[in-house]
Amino acid sequence: MIRLWLVATWLIVCAAAHPGEQPLSRIAVERTVLAVDESAHVRASPLVLGLKGQNSEWVEVEFFHPNPSSDDWIGVFSPADFSAAICEPENKRQSPPDLCTAPIKYQFANFKNDGYNKSGKGYLKLQLINQREDFSFALFSGGLLKPKLIAVSNKVTFANPKVPVYPRLAQGKSWNEMTVTWTSGYDIKEAVPFVEWGVKGGRRFLSPAGTLTFDRNSMCGAPARTVGWRHPGYIHTSYLKDLWPDSLYTYRLGHRLPNGTQIWSNSYSFKASPYPGQDSLQQVVIFGDMGKAEADGSNEYNDFQPGSLNTTYQIIRDLENIDMVVHIGDICYANGYLSQWDQFTAQIEPIASTVPYMIGSGNHERDWPGTGSFYGNLDSGGECGVPAQTVFYTPAENRAKFWYATDYGMFKFCIVHTEEDWRPGTEQYKFIEQCLSSADRQKQPWLIFLAHRVLGYSSCSYYEEEEGTFGEPMGRDSIEELLQKYKVDLAFYGHVHSYERTCPVYQSQCVVNASDHYSGLFKATTHVVVGGAGASLSEFTTSKIKWSHYRDFDHGFVKLTAFNHSSMLFEYKKSRDGNVYDHFTISRDYRDILACSVDNCPRTTLAT
Repeated sequence: MIRLWLVATWLIVCAAAHPGEQPLSRIAVERTVLAVDESAHVRASPLVLGLKGQNSEWVEVEFFHPNPSSDDWIGVFSPADFSAAICEPENKRQSPPDLCTAPIKYQFANFKNDGYNKSGKGYLKLQLINQREDFSFALFSGGLLKPKLIAVSNKVTFANPKVPVYPRLAQGKSWNEMTVTWTSGYDIKEAVPFVEWGVKGGRRFLSPAGTLTFDRNSMCGAPARTVGWRHPGYIHTSYLKDLWPDSLYTYRLGHRLPNGTQIWSNSYSFKASPYPGQDSLQQVVIFGDMGKAEADGSNEYNDFQPGSLNTTYQIIRDLENIDMVVHIGDICYANGYLSQWDQFTAQIEPIASTVPYMIGSGNHERDWPGTGSFYGNLDSGGECGVPAQTVFYTPAENRAKFWYATDYGMFKFCIVHTEEDWRPGTEQYKFIEQCLSSADRQKQPWLIFLAHRVLGYSSCSYYEEEEGTFGEPMGRDSIEELLQKYKVDLAFYGHVHSYERTCPVYQSQCVVNASDHYSGLFKATTHVVVGGAGASLSEFTTSKIKWSHYRDFDHGFVKLTAFNHSSMLFEYKKSRDGNVYDHFTISRDYRDILACSVDNCPRTTLAT
């Protein structure tokens, strides 16, 4: 008889998922019944992973069901033990469910097993990452709506499950500070976290790290508090200060155990930020709404974010020509299934361990009723912003508020949080104006505004049909006034899962015809929707809109290249091939903008 060890509480999960929803929510976990068949089996190998220090490895899963059907599936569980003994009922009149924790991923038994429905024999090759706990594989019949647990495999574990993994770099609060954040299985009481770092080939330094985590009660609702809960591990952040401009640094993550033993990560490297205003080649990638996917072909890759791996791979391929990445919201679409945060940080590790990976917050990170989010919907799956602000570092004055400014050489970025109120008179609106107005355009001519939801212009069919406007209905007018007043060349948005570029537009009028080159005086802001990095694509309206210049119903991202203080290249690339499909250049000396330094810029243009 197979012993089943289960974890935590209970939830009725909506089993029929809509496009774009977290695929794990399709599993009616609480309806699972035990139907163990002694003649069925699941076997996984190897038993121990990461013997050579790998934090990602492939596992072979072989299984047999004497009564197979097309809706049988394999669930990957971690921790490996799950038992009804500690599964609590929702109320005293109900019996506890047989299963109360979702798998970390799943795949149908007949995936690439054409003869499974007749023979009952199947084989899957699945990729696992180090997530601090062991794993098991369970065979279910009855589909996702009425799961029946047939058999459970042996346990599989990483050789060193607690080691520091998945470093995420981010710009600090000053230009010459880099932060590195990582995840481990070590509480501060078990081991002291630190970073060993220094200029490549030079003296080494040790910098301490702070430690954060959160528990089930930190979540605001289901599934984050129920079937989606999984302990996030311990999140450590260290601050590497007084960096020399453009210098190459190497680093590795460490934990010192009470007995003096030191546990090390792999070694990594990064290039320090240029001095603010420095005239050199500087390249930044911008996108939103990427999410995560599975290289092994399991559920997320086929159904949820088909473009996210392509986007990730294209950025990695061009990483030598990228200095910073800005991901403006809807990070991994965990939607309350906490295991997905580990999987996302593993996916982007080659990028985030090498260049600053700056994030904004979106509706799928923050929104939940009664928690203070501007929109009271269920999009965060009960996370209400806690995982995002813990797993990633941002140089915000208050990380929960998620709005901040960051510099990179000739660029100044003002990153706002559309899930908190941004309207005139609010704290965030004051921040936006302060960020835009404080830019020294002589040193940092490339002033970039970024927000998750479209506060400007989008011809997505949803905005036209549901909102009767072309952006968030309470957003455009007040924000557009600030962009015009402070002469912001580019405003970027996510939320809409496609690509669109406007002409330089003000009050719904093209002030300048859209072009592949802009020069001369600033006239108006070009608005760019770049939310097609991975999630299910958003349809455009069929209406002809004068200010909409280029649309692409495909996955992609934007790359900005500042050549100097007066010349910048904008490129939109498709994720499928990395080729450029839309571009333009800006050449300006910005004398008109420098004349605005004492707040005497007129907001009006010929468009009015």
